[in-house]
Amino acid sequence: MTLASPTISTPFSPLRFALRELRGGLHGFRIFVACIALGVMAIAGVGSFSKSLSDGIDRQGQVILGGDLSFILIHREVNDAERRFLQSHGQVSANATMRAMATAGGQRALVELKAVDAFYPLYGKIALEPDMPLERAMAQHDGVFGAAVDPTLLTRLNLERGAQLTIGNAIIEVTAVIQSEPDKLASGIGFGPRIILSQDALRATGLLVPGSLVRWNYRLRMSDPSDRAVKAVTAAAGRELPDAGWQIRNRNNASPALERNVERFTQFLTLVGLTALLVGGVGVANAVKSHIDRKRDTIATLKAMGATGGRVFSIYLSQVLVLSAAGAVIGLVLGAALPFAIAAAFGAIIPLPIAPALQPDELALAFGYGLLTALAFALWPLGRAHDVPVSALFRDAVALDGRWPRRRYIFATLLVIAALVAVATFLAFDRKIALIFVGASAAVFVTLQAVALLLMAIARRLPRVNSTALRLAIANMHRPGALTPTVVLSLGLGLALLVTVIEIDGNLRRQIEGALPDKVPSFYFLDIQSAESQRFDAFIHQQAPTATLERVPMLRGRIMSAAGIKADDLKAKPDAEWVLQSDRGITFATDVPRGSTVVEGTWWPADYKGPPLVSMEKRIAEGLKLKIGDPITVNVLGRNITAEIANLRTVHWENLGINFVLVFPPSAFAGAPHTDIATLSYPGGSTTAQETTLLKAVGETFPAVTTVRVKDAIEAVGNIVSNLILAIRGASLVALLSAVLVLGGALDAGHRDRIYDAVVLKTLGATRGKLIGAYALEYLLLGAVTAFFGVGAGSIAAWVVVTKVMNLNFTWLPGPAAGAAFGALVVTVALGLAGTFSALGHKPATVLRNL
Repeated sequence: MTLASPTISTPFSPLRFALRELRGGLHGFRIFVACIALGVMAIAGVGSFSKSLSDGIDRQGQVILGGDLSFILIHREVNDAERRFLQSHGQVSANATMRAMATAGGQRALVELKAVDAFYPLYGKIALEPDMPLERAMAQHDGVFGAAVDPTLLTRLNLERGAQLTIGNAIIEVTAVIQSEPDKLASGIGFGPRIILSQDALRATGLLVPGSLVRWNYRLRMSDPSDRAVKAVTAAAGRELPDAGWQIRNRNNASPALERNVERFTQFLTLVGLTALLVGGVGVANAVKSHIDRKRDTIATLKAMGATGGRVFSIYLSQVLVLSAAGAVIGLVLGAALPFAIAAAFGAIIPLPIAPALQPDELALAFGYGLLTALAFALWPLGRAHDVPVSALFRDAVALDGRWPRRRYIFATLLVIAALVAVATFLAFDRKIALIFVGASAAVFVTLQAVALLLMAIARRLPRVNSTALRLAIANMHRPGALTPTVVLSLGLGLALLVTVIEIDGNLRRQIEGALPDKVPSFYFLDIQSAESQRFDAFIHQQAPTATLERVPMLRGRIMSAAGIKADDLKAKPDAEWVLQSDRGITFATDVPRGSTVVEGTWWPADYKGPPLVSMEKRIAEGLKLKIGDPITVNVLGRNITAEIANLRTVHWENLGINFVLVFPPSAFAGAPHTDIATLSYPGGSTTAQETTLLKAVGETFPAVTTVRVKDAIEAVGNIVSNLILAIRGASLVALLSAVLVLGGALDAGHRDRIYDAVVLKTLGATRGKLIGAYALEYLLLGAVTAFFGVGAGSIAAWVVVTKVMNLNFTWLPGPAAGAAFGALVVTVALGLAGTFSALGHKPATVLRNL
């Protein structure tokens, strides 16, 4: 290769030199490019899909919400003043939703009732099979009300169109099947199939009694739907009807829970993508170091001809930037195509409004992540080449220069790392989780480096063994240019991630599928009328004499303010925000509820009659920055009640018993209409026969009581979690693939040294079998030590996520972790020996002639 002297007066162009060197191909850089492409693809794909989903939700905000504004009340309908206010600002459509039990042919099923009026829907269109107007489907004939039902209900009860159901005191005929429901997303997760019926039909069921758990939703279609007008009506509602206690949504936050979940899940998958990039960064560092080693003669020639260390650095930095950009562009193309691919393949079955489009902001962010990661891992090995003299470069094959690079390169590396951390943190939905990720990544990198150095030190100090293969394997682990640091780092990161995902997955499934039957109730009973509570207790004790029944009163209320600050202005921690986002279940009691323990303050006397007090769950109080003595205002049944926090409790949520964030003394709700909620627990768990018999008996005797089988609820949640885990596994697969690529790249980078070692040893009489045995032992030892660390680090990370983030119990699962470790060993030995066979195939004479 002919190179012009940098001292010649022609302009020096690092990019021109860099591109000229790349004409010979990408040997050594293919894994570099692949690692950057994989990481950027993951981040760009996740970001683009999330933004496409958010855009779809925003564009269809009116349809999803069902109006320009939505006013939600619990337990009660609007009064005359509230109705006049709504009607003065546009067309109003009212619907009521509640859970109930549907009976047909001796079978019962939990259903979600939605009672609508003649104006529903204000936006969008409901599709029925057969095609007919909704009003016709809900019409009443001979005392029987029509209804449109979700197709899963027909499957569950083995019914066909035209069949009749009994709900409460009403007979409902299935006249149509729901194909699509325009405002379904705004309703959140349901635990039963939907039934859409008229409000007359709902009233005929007899389920609408004082205290019933019913949600009334009043949608408003405005003549002027501009954002300015929407904000004006919202402000007027708060000003003119401050005690209404309704939750107001507009089309820009049609489904806040969905949007928050999308943001949180996007952040998690983005962090997984960043993990893939960080793992790939090790491959970048390996590739750059290997490339510099191969270019020792070229660098020496450039410096001998007068090129400064800075110019040499700029040439190879230009190469890194060009290759990083190429890998990032490949990743961007694949990531940008992901929303279109998902919409084309799954758009018809995913109940989400995906609006696939190119997302320049998300693509630019992913591109920036790719370049920053490449720079963060490349600057250090490039900087070390700056001050190495020409003679040292020629000796580098046998005596690596361990000096640090100049301070400017150290500072540049730290600056790029700081920029990467800042971007990952400040653009995160939950900065706390992002900071935990950054801290954990740094800790894992430092620890893996320490493990590698410790392993090399131990290997160096081990006594000489008689076995030639073992002695050679141990020597290879600490010799100059040993693969130990790169193998430990790449394999350790990948295995730690794999074990983390496996342990989290296993613990979630264990919590969902393997809940202990002696702690988890078999049934929840809702909407027990207070006048019938004693009769209900006696009936249950007769039907299930060995089971334990727990019954408490329940109302629904919405936190309006706390410590004198409006709920909308409270700066809650992420794990406490959910308490402010909708209505919450509340209760009143004379004694501390089961499953709760008072940890601060004191409980009120059984005969307390003073000013309202409240007991609050401790973690929620801390998340809202509240303490004992602070006032909290809750709207219940259209009335604001301000109570003083008397004590804080810890609650054992994992037992799935009846637990509440807010508990009041009975005097706070004296005379207020309410219903009761109850749980039934069998000692040692219930059988299917017991559950079926009890379900039928309760349905016949108390048709207005809603019975929820805990197994059904757990199954519904389990299906959701399974889908989330599937997405996590898919994203984690990218990081694992990066780890395998990096490991292969690390082993490939040492291929030249392996050829040299193999030739010399074969010349001295070593057989192919002994060399294969020595290399296999080396890879096995490296893999075993790294696997031990990876399992430990991954298990600790999973413990932190499960216990601190998910607030669940953690059980270490040794079987899956051991399987992952064994797989890592197999991959390490297989990749190592694959290159070894190639090295052993070289003829000694040919190699020695070119040394």
